[in-house]
Amino acid sequence: MSVLIAGAGIGGLAAALSLHAAGVGSAVVESAREIRPLGVGINLLPHAVRELIELGLGDELAAIGVATAENVYGDRFGRRVFTEPRGMAQGYRWPQYSVHRGELQRLLLTAVRERLGADAVRTGARVVGFDDSGEGAGPRELGSSGEGAGPRERGSVRVRVLDRATGTVEESAARALIGADGLHSAVRAALHPQDGPLLWSGIRMWRGTTRAEPFLTGRSMVIVRDGDAELVAYPIGGGRVNWVCQVRVSEPGPLTGDVAWNRVGRLADVLPYFDHWRLGWLDVPGLLMNSGEILEYPMVDREPLPWWGSGRVTLLGDAAHPMYPVGANGASQAVVDARVLARELARADDVPTALARYETERREATAAVVRANRAMNRAGARTPEELARVTDTYRDTTGSDVRTLNARASLSCR
Repeated sequence: MSVLIAGAGIGGLAAALSLHAAGVGSAVVESAREIRPLGVGINLLPHAVRELIELGLGDELAAIGVATAENVYGDRFGRRVFTEPRGMAQGYRWPQYSVHRGELQRLLLTAVRERLGADAVRTGARVVGFDDSGEGAGPRELGSSGEGAGPRERGSVRVRVLDRATGTVEESAARALIGADGLHSAVRAALHPQDGPLLWSGIRMWRGTTRAEPFLTGRSMVIVRDGDAELVAYPIGGGRVNWVCQVRVSEPGPLTGDVAWNRVGRLADVLPYFDHWRLGWLDVPGLLMNSGEILEYPMVDREPLPWWGSGRVTLLGDAAHPMYPVGANGASQAVVDARVLARELARADDVPTALARYETERREATAAVVRANRAMNRAGARTPEELARVTDTYRDTTGSDVRTLNARASLSCR
């Protein structure tokens, strides 16, 4: 039996590659009928880049990414407030990469199919239920109201998968079920039916990519704030600049209704906040007006869970620990999740013990990142001294400082 991974996003695909490298078989099911290179730019921090390089993807990653060299904090007139080196310029042994999310997903997908087989990722297939209760009792249907962690199953988890093309539901046995199915995780909903709502920071985000000339070093990320409006911009290769506009429009609180990461946004809604900005070295109004597509969504996270899974079922990535993008850490944490998961499954005597050890190592670590992202979002640092303190505190709190990462042993188990 293979480990079944629900979700072919960055975390799910990284998990498949990590398990394969550790000698553990896996298969991936993805609800979308077609995996296309969608989305905008993201950052991979050195702790994630290290793991992808150890998976043999260093050259491919370098080919699609830009190795970020500095973060530049400024004001809307283009004046620098604080500059901080990033990646190898900061002393890490591995770079930080800015990449297009869809291109990174395609890179991982290609590697999975080459290494695990062409049929390793099945699209148009959605997990709709599972039974990990033992003796055939207590199945969980996704969306059911069962509570708590059930008894552990002895040999396998029975997983029901809906074929979206035919409408048929198939049941199969898996060594483990990994819910890597994102912000709206169905596996998480089955494990935690009383889970609270998404929590909104009060900030609305607009994102896009624009064909534009390089600015500053050509490997600079800029963070510019003016009152309740903030711009983050950085190159992602191919003559493109990724931009994120964040505007505080409400007080923080629970969020009801649907939240889609690929909802189409309107230029007319975001441009008024930024059309008076004059950085000099970057045309902010032009960046927004010339974007091919604009995506809009609220900046949300969830309260950290007291436990992720039980028995042979667990969570990974955004399904386990959705977080604000403030620290550029979401995808990076998913990659590290994948590597720890594979290491534990490869060396433990039984699956429930492996998943428990994985959760023990990663649950509090990722909860610390969730809380650190919230703290950074609230900090409102303005002076060079404040910005230096906030960024240093963030790295210390999340265990991603240069000395800790450079000295840490490899997560590879071979």
